Amino acid sequence: MTLRLLLLLGAGALPAAAGAQVAPVTRSVPVTASAPPVCAIREPIVAAGGQINFRGLNGNTLQIDHLVDPHTLAAAAASVNITFDAVCNYPHRLILEAQNNGLWQTSQRPPDAPPGFAYAVPYTATIDWGVEHGRLEADAKVRRIADRSILVDHPTSGEITIRLEIDAGASNTQANAPLLAGSYGDTLRITLEPQ
Repeated sequence: MTLRLLLLLGAGALPAAAGAQVAPVTRSVPVTASAPPVCAIREPIVAAGGQINFRGLNGNTLQIDHLVDPHTLAAAAASVNITFDAVCNYPHRLILEAQNNGLWQTSQRPPDAPPGFAYAVPYTATIDWGVEHGRLEADAKVRRIADRSILVDHPTSGEITIRLEIDAGASNTQANAPLLAGSYGDTLRITLEPQ
């Protein structure tokens, strides 16, 4: 003999549920966010190739190997490319600023240069950022801030490249003038800011 057991659980509800249409229930949850306008610049690095008479970077300081030609004491030629990884997610302005408008003596007292001697060295800084290009002429005629401003009408990401160049014999007095002894320097500042 076989015993068959049929269990009907909720048997009273089965016929009604089988014939009814069940509509899905949905709810919307809005998700919002905003990206603030931001620009960022990383630390500089010396780019490969094109480096002449520069030792490289020590932190953020770029050092020229030999500022003067040992035979004439006039400024020696020097050039270097440095790059900064950067990003700016909105239209902005790029500013390249030379604090002293050239390489000037860093001593505390102003130089009293005898006739025929130079006491500052001019240089050029060429800058590339995305599709934008500019050039800063730090002519060393007057110790002052010199700057170059470039409007960038679109967000940009990639590398800012600066090429620094000192021509052989460059000076603030006359070509090939011997340079007074001392330490020389300038500060270049790169700024990305709202237009």
